[in-house]
Amino acid sequence: VKSMAPRPILFAMANPDPEITPEAAKAACPDVIIATGRSDYPNQINNVLGFPYLFRGALDVRARTINEEMKIAAARAIAALAREDVPDEVGAAYAGRKLRFGPDYIIPVPFDPRLIASIPVAVAKAAMASGVARRPIADLAGYAKTLSARLDPTASTLEAIAEKVRANPKRVVFAEGEEEKSIRAALAFLNAGYGTPVLIGREERIQETIQALGLHGAEALEVLNARLSDRNPAYIDALYARLQRKGILRRDAARMVNQERNIFAALMVALGDADAMVTGLTRSYSVALDQITRIIDPSPGELVFGKTLLIARGRTVFIADTAVHETPGPEIIAHITRQMAAKARRWGHEPRLALLSYSNFGNPQSAQAERVRDAVALLDKEGADFEYDGEMAADVALDPEMMKHYPFCRLKGPANVLIMPGLYSAAIGSKLMQKLGGGTVIGPVLTGLSKPAQIVPMDATVTDILHMALLAAHDALD
Repeated sequence: VKSMAPRPILFAMANPDPEITPEAAKAACPDVIIATGRSDYPNQINNVLGFPYLFRGALDVRARTINEEMKIAAARAIAALAREDVPDEVGAAYAGRKLRFGPDYIIPVPFDPRLIASIPVAVAKAAMASGVARRPIADLAGYAKTLSARLDPTASTLEAIAEKVRANPKRVVFAEGEEEKSIRAALAFLNAGYGTPVLIGREERIQETIQALGLHGAEALEVLNARLSDRNPAYIDALYARLQRKGILRRDAARMVNQERNIFAALMVALGDADAMVTGLTRSYSVALDQITRIIDPSPGELVFGKTLLIARGRTVFIADTAVHETPGPEIIAHITRQMAAKARRWGHEPRLALLSYSNFGNPQSAQAERVRDAVALLDKEGADFEYDGEMAADVALDPEMMKHYPFCRLKGPANVLIMPGLYSAAIGSKLMQKLGGGTVIGPVLTGLSKPAQIVPMDATVTDILHMALLAAHDALD
């Protein structure tokens, strides 16, 4: 190793004991690039990276043989994936390692879920081009999406929304543009074809982060410095007009526009300089919501609340309100129920709404459950064009066998929209599911604003931010 040229490359593939360990190789030559077959060292070369996906692509086009062209296509797809930004979820599976292209990451890790959507597509395409495919695939993009959905339960749920946004790209503001996760999410938004992302922050800081991360293509991202924008006079005028009778002087409005990125981003959306915004990494949910609602009003006749999507065991369930109303009264519960029925339909689901409590249809009796019963009575009085019933416990709402104990229940099947009796139960339940696993949780997704804005949790991943930016862009289609 010492006698080799600078930056030598070693593939020590004997398993479990490689011909030379990375420690020994680096001691002999600190700039060595080494790969082994071991999972406890960087750059694991494992046949699971190739064989399953090579066969998947070959089988899906009914290839007569696996030829050199298909093998080369698989290798190039693996190499290309190594240069892409790695989702946080992949790094988390590897003890939180920062996986980015370099000497310790020259090849994707074996359990990267993106492999299934990259390699089989390349193999299938090569099989068709080389004439060995007996059942060509006309829509390779659709094929890739189908493959992604096998491992990612959110893929199929969000794909219809993504297609609409790609057909009508939107300009979305990432208010915390200096944050690493925001930059990566903005680049993913751009690469996905969802529209034009705009990062709010100091350009030199953002470019330094891009260089440090080695993000290819990120130099094309648009950056706006709130302090230097030529739109500031108009934003200050608009903010002062809204808040002058709420204790805000003009100089206060100027300071807020120059220094508060959520205020600046919300003004961009409110005044038509952007279609939507996403924020939340550096402010608590309540603070971010307060800043946004200073600028953006509720839609006429609608309430602002949060809905959460739970995707588990092949089912998608909406939960509301998970963000705003602490102890809603019957009128608010009924109003949220109506809005959620409309939102579920817009997302392609025929709504069956369960108004939840810890009790089932009056057993046991309590003042808290009474609020839910009164909401059901209001809906009965006003009429509705969707299935709903309550009050009922979550197990009855979701389990057909439990529901049989209440043959009078008006739901014709398990509920796909759960209306929670209060913010305590809604927030606790959705966060428990998010942290303990067993399903994929997206949200809270803000609903009811007259202009699209979304807030991510402070611990959001890049994928979380991308999903919320996509949903904000989708809201802008209305």
